[in-house]
Amino acid sequence: MKKIMIAVGALGVMSFTTNQLYYSTQLVWAMDNLQDMKSYVIEDINNGRLDAEMGESYLELLDETNGFIEDFYEKQCVERPSVKELEVKITGYTN
Repeated sequence: MKKIMIAVGALGVMSFTTNQLYYSTQLVWAMDNLQDMKSYVIEDINNGRLDAEMGESYLELLDETNGFIEDFYEKQCVERPSVKELEVKITGYTN
């Protein structure tokens, strides 16, 4: 019984630490995806595939959503690199 409790405790500690890192990384990926979507909307506006007024509405929503995620990231993710530092790392993987 003692070995089971130790194993469960160790698994709990490992999964908490792993989820914390994965969680903050996922938030940065989400913000990066929103930036990609903004560039697609701008491209569609410039190419005439999307009405400018509707495009501006989409861009405002994307900016607002990005702000919500960034605020949550800054308040909830403890012991983390800054958003800019993670964006630099992500850019290295995507280029």
